[in-house]
Amino acid sequence: MSHSSFSVERKLLSKKSTKGSSENNRLEMATAVDPSGDPIPSSAVLTASSKHIGLRCQHENVEFLKCKQKDPNPEKCLDKGRQVTRCVLGLLKDLHQKCTKEMDEYVGCLYYHTNEFDFCRKEQQAFEKTCPLN
Repeated sequence: MSHSSFSVERKLLSKKSTKGSSENNRLEMATAVDPSGDPIPSSAVLTASSKHIGLRCQHENVEFLKCKQKDPNPEKCLDKGRQVTRCVLGLLKDLHQKCTKEMDEYVGCLYYHTNEFDFCRKEQQAFEKTCPLN
């Protein structure tokens, strides 16, 4: 997964007015990456895709939680944690490829409104219509 092709990590960093333009808000890009160069999803990205993650990565999450219950030693469950991470990052990439515009708008709204769903229902509806839960 390349850093540049994973634009789902867009964040609304500042509201700036642009002179001579009907567009009063502008998105500026910022992406955090891990040591291997993979993007680290923001809380807004994870919040926007939480229903999809719950469905598609349920098995990986359940196995990770079972491991944690069985053995509280963090080292024992690292592989299960990596499986969860791989599942989530794969899902985010798929969602972004299938519904880029709707996901970016929903994520941007959640970021701007500090992950308050109530302010972003219109964007959520458009996102879930384009990328339905299945």
